[in-house]
Amino acid sequence: MLFYWLMKIFVAKLGFNTKAEDLFALFSKFGKVESTKVIMDRETKRSKCYGFVEMPNDNEAYVAVVELNNSIFQGSTLDVRKSRIQQSVYTI
Repeated sequence: MLFYWLMKIFVAKLGFNTKAEDLFALFSKFGKVESTKVIMDRETKRSKCYGFVEMPNDNEAYVAVVELNNSIFQGSTLDVRKSRIQQSVYTI
């Protein structure tokens, strides 16, 4: 069994029109991105203006958090911080 650690990053204050693909492109500038997700309201189908990014390299993830926190993206000032480390298990 191979254990693969991902750093999960919380991204708040997103614009209503920000998509997961936009987060992927933004964070990819700092390294490999495993996944991105923008959280949507079930009833209105609108963005809740926050999401998550998972990056496998801690150093790249920390640089992304530091560089992107309080930065402006699509007209919004982002709140970016480490969420928690999540363990994913892949069987070979």
